[in-house]
Amino acid sequence: MDPDPAAFPLWNYILFMALCLIGSAYFSATETAFSSLNKTRLKAMVENGNQRAERTLKLAEKYDRLISTILIGNNIVNILISSLGTVLFLHYAPKNGATISTVVVTVLVLIFGEITPKSIAKDVPEKFAMFSTPLLQLFIWLLMPLNFIFGGWKKLITKLFKLEEDTKMSQEELLMLVEEVQQEGGIDEDEGDLLKNAIEFSERKAEDILTHRTDLVALSIDTDKKEISKQFYESQFSRLLVYEENIDNIVGVIHQKDFYTENGITEKSIRDIMTPPIFIQQSERINDILQELQKNKSHIAVVLDEYGGTFGIVTMEDILEELVGEIWDEHDEVVEEYRQQGEDTWIVDCMVNLEDFCEYFDFELAEEAESLSLGGWVMERLEKVPEVGDSFQYDRLTITVTETDFHRVDYVQVICPPKVEEENE
Repeated sequence: MDPDPAAFPLWNYILFMALCLIGSAYFSATETAFSSLNKTRLKAMVENGNQRAERTLKLAEKYDRLISTILIGNNIVNILISSLGTVLFLHYAPKNGATISTVVVTVLVLIFGEITPKSIAKDVPEKFAMFSTPLLQLFIWLLMPLNFIFGGWKKLITKLFKLEEDTKMSQEELLMLVEEVQQEGGIDEDEGDLLKNAIEFSERKAEDILTHRTDLVALSIDTDKKEISKQFYESQFSRLLVYEENIDNIVGVIHQKDFYTENGITEKSIRDIMTPPIFIQQSERINDILQELQKNKSHIAVVLDEYGGTFGIVTMEDILEELVGEIWDEHDEVVEEYRQQGEDTWIVDCMVNLEDFCEYFDFELAEEAESLSLGGWVMERLEKVPEVGDSFQYDRLTITVTETDFHRVDYVQVICPPKVEEENE
């Protein structure tokens, strides 16, 4: 039966359709806002005393009830606008009214009820979520019975299909988040690096940061005090390791402040002034080592190898450098790790990390290396005790040993021509 225009004028249809379209836009924008908002940003607002942000955060925490309310409301207004449009167009075009209604209503809902409001809400999700919160709370209360039914249905589906929600953020996701915030300008490069170091801190092990035994300054317990004083002066270290018989038997650590008194070198014996060492394993994580050093009020831990011998040491400074980067003092000699000599030629310190070396010259290892340092990897490739002049080719690199110290590589020359695609460019 056609509607009587006198009883129900045209503008009433248009008014109700417009209200439904506004409702559709509201629900669509609200859905996008709550799915895109940054909870961390809202929590910061809550800490600053923003009460609306607090109410919005509470709604966001109950996302299942929130989304069901939004979807129910959106479907109701979209069905209403479709029904009103069909009745309206059938009245004025009985033959093609349904087709015209479908086209017109679809275009209107798509542009003004979906695309436009969602685009706006995506740009300012927190602001729009806080704006829509009061009205949304009213809709949640009105649709409580339906929300209860859908909530029970969701629990049933979860049990039937054994769905488990994993809301924990992985370390990779956290690092990616820091990277995104850094790129957006929220934090600078130094702050970003500090956060990344802090996130990866617990994953690092003693073997990743230790000073190898070949670089240690250690003294026999029978060493003359004048020789110890000389070692303090030449090494500029404030602490020296003490061993008995050989370096695999570290028995203590001498601190400079205990070795010298107001009258010069102490009269006490070395055994009386040295402190007992802390021993750790290569695989021990550096956050655990830090706690151990703090607990024992020590600055040095001796790293043991698989046979119980001395593999190296880890100091408090080594651990802190993993967080804040290289720490220099007035006695440190600045070492340039990559020294360019020509267009395609570098002299490289073999103490550099192997992963950093690969990244610097932009190439990948074909197989996993056992060594962590460039020097260890060079010895793996040579398969012999290195000598000055030894050379090998890897990828597009030509690596030549230029300086050795006893049986290890100190420096190598690296010839690295640009990649083919770079030459073409």
